[in-house]
Amino acid sequence: MNDFSPWTLFTDTGLIALLLLTGKLLRTKVRLVQRLFIPPSLMAGFMGLALGPNGLGWLPLSHQLGTYAGILIAFIFSCLPFTGSRQAGKNKGILKMWAYSQTGMLWQWAFGGLLGIWLLDRIWQTGTAFGIAMPSGFCGGHGTAAAIGEAFARFGDTDMLTLAMTAATVGIVASVFIGLGLIKWGTRRGHTSFLSDFSQLPEELRTGLLPPEKRESLGDGSCSSISMDPLTLHFAFIALIALGGYGISQLVAVGLPQLQLPVFSCAFVVGILAKWLCTRSKTIDYLSPTAIGHLSGTFTDLLVAFGISAIRLEVVLQYWQPLAVLLLSGLAVTLLYVLMVSRLLFKGEYWFEKALFTWGWYTGTMAMGIALLRVVDPKMRSRCLEDYALAYLIIAPVEIALITFAPVAFVHGYGLHFLSAALGLGLLLMALAYGKGWFKQ
Repeated sequence: MNDFSPWTLFTDTGLIALLLLTGKLLRTKVRLVQRLFIPPSLMAGFMGLALGPNGLGWLPLSHQLGTYAGILIAFIFSCLPFTGSRQAGKNKGILKMWAYSQTGMLWQWAFGGLLGIWLLDRIWQTGTAFGIAMPSGFCGGHGTAAAIGEAFARFGDTDMLTLAMTAATVGIVASVFIGLGLIKWGTRRGHTSFLSDFSQLPEELRTGLLPPEKRESLGDGSCSSISMDPLTLHFAFIALIALGGYGISQLVAVGLPQLQLPVFSCAFVVGILAKWLCTRSKTIDYLSPTAIGHLSGTFTDLLVAFGISAIRLEVVLQYWQPLAVLLLSGLAVTLLYVLMVSRLLFKGEYWFEKALFTWGWYTGTMAMGIALLRVVDPKMRSRCLEDYALAYLIIAPVEIALITFAPVAFVHGYGLHFLSAALGLGLLLMALAYGKGWFKQ
């Protein structure tokens, strides 16, 4: 398909829906897939990659799959301000979770970027920005990979999308396989607080299908369906925020073409402003965080499927050697960080559960972190998610800044300065944690 039309979008969406449902069917029926906890969206992406235009060419998917990923990430970031906790807390557990999570994120960016500049570019001439493909895909998942790829594409680098998407795909596979290995190791060594045997896992975690007594509401309806369906109301609200982000991005591009702010960053800012206006006008109660959260989850599933399908295999083959070094070393360093630092900071405070959760979102997505946590803490008694949700109020602005300004810094020759700032800020946070006496002897 060379000529894009609304029917092209229709066909692409229908084919991806077919692949998602096929992935879901495999998850419910195939025991191997269940044991490996492979998400249906990941399987859909692999099938799209193998059967689509970047593989065998059997499915008539268009060449706009990467563009869809860039649009979907704007929708996801439009949802973020409305899915988090509305009240911030100030206890030591939250602050420790913030220091631990923020430092790991900053150091993953610094490690990948510096490895790319000092080693990989010198050996394989990959370009100075090559190394940040790893943290873009690992810590941020396919969403951040799409955002980084879109930003670099604006500056003429079209390979970064494939590199970051490949890193995200490797990361989410590693989060599942290594995460399950960590669970088995943790149960044998007695590190888990609520799970003593891996075989105790309930059936719904394996198949992904909930029995009637465990099903939850998709959200409260805040308006009568006679006037407008509640889901339509929430989708229209999020779509308007995303459109506002696109408008700001376009205005900035006209006034400051060298800056090129990504749409998702602008959408996040518009979302924060919209939430403030809704709170001030007392209309916030008509918006359901649960419903918006499910919309965000829908966008994420589609993004993963579209994003993996958009990977250009010729780019992966071109860079396979430095990419393998980058991703394997990134996984090793990330695993070392979560196990060592979590045990130092949280010993006696469910350190293994927090390390497992962090491993999931450092290498895959937040959903993978939650999925792994639910395996070892099905009733969420470790309070890991509550602490992280509040800590993320501080983490989010830094994460947005990393994604927004990394392409600008590297394109204009300030990549090393950018990475040095990330490394230095992480060191300051660890020094703060040590000074506060948070490390266990």
